[in-house]
Amino acid sequence: MARSRPSSRSSTESIRPLQGTVYVTRQVHFNAAHRLNNPTKDARWNEEKFGLCNNEGWHGHNYVLEVTVCGQPDPETGYVIDLGVLRTILEKTIVGPCDHRNLNTQVPFLKRIIPSTENLVIAFWNQIEPEIVGGRLHAVRLFETPRNFAEYRGPEPR
Repeated sequence: MARSRPSSRSSTESIRPLQGTVYVTRQVHFNAAHRLNNPTKDARWNEEKFGLCNNEGWHGHNYVLEVTVCGQPDPETGYVIDLGVLRTILEKTIVGPCDHRNLNTQVPFLKRIIPSTENLVIAFWNQIEPEIVGGRLHAVRLFETPRNFAEYRGPEPR
């Protein structure tokens, strides 16, 4: 009796795509210096509001950025987004421009922005969101320290 040979034809007959919204997160790290300072206010006001974070000599952080993309898994790959592609997007839009830089003076997309963690997550969203394909940007979370972080989930619906 002859053995049956497995079919070599490409077919989705054996693939059972699953439906559901999935949230995929990529984490990256970068180091940067900044100073919290509102140039429209006097030195006393800035010191009272920002304390040590207003140091004229700057201060730095080892930032941890988490970016979450959501969507339906592609039936051919099972991916919402290829995490290698997401890594490349984050390197190009955030890590490359910000790593080992002064966020106040050396990052063009942060010009004239007080670089608080809250403002940074909004600015980072604006850089990342246009690059995302194959899913929808859901959240940008930035850890300034292990206990202090901000998260932005995009503009409020109008």
